[in-house]
Amino acid sequence: MYVKEVTVENQVGLHARPATFFIQRANEYKSSIWVEKEERRVNAKSLLGVLSLGIIGGTPIRIIADGTDEEAAVEGLVKLVESGFAE
Repeated sequence: MYVKEVTVENQVGLHARPATFFIQRANEYKSSIWVEKEERRVNAKSLLGVLSLGIIGGTPIRIIADGTDEEAAVEGLVKLVESGFAE
């Protein structure tokens, strides 16, 4: 299991378009991946799950992966979040 915390910096947070980019990237990996905000954890490959967290700009989240490419998955998703979803 590999875990890393990152703060969502883009203005709109992780909803609609940014969430779609996030989920598409998560689905490129074989590992099971979760996003955690405070005490809630959801499947990072589920649009409804990610949207249900209500992540806004400035919110710290944890990205957790477990599987053969767990480190690459977490690092790739952290990089996407840090890029502001190319906004």
